[in-house]
Amino acid sequence: MSELSPRLRDEIDDQVAEAFDAYLAERRPRRPWRGWPLVVTVALGVVTTWLAPGAAWAAWLAIAVTNVVWLVVVSGKAGLGPANRGEGPGFPS
Repeated sequence: MSELSPRLRDEIDDQVAEAFDAYLAERRPRRPWRGWPLVVTVALGVVTTWLAPGAAWAAWLAIAVTNVVWLVVVSGKAGLGPANRGEGPGFPS
């Protein structure tokens, strides 16, 4: 494999940097993490189990129901894009 000239390497490096900058500019910003209620409810369940072991089953049942409802609500809000509506490439029309 032959060595590339420094000028050609700099040109390739500049093109790669420009392409990467364009890629980053087109990316959507990250959504804030919406899973914190799940962590909080599990932590509350651990505390409840430690404080009142006899009632722990009721606390964990309430936590499970709360977490399932939270996941359903959050997943419903995330369905804004065409891929979540079953449109676009890869979906039959």
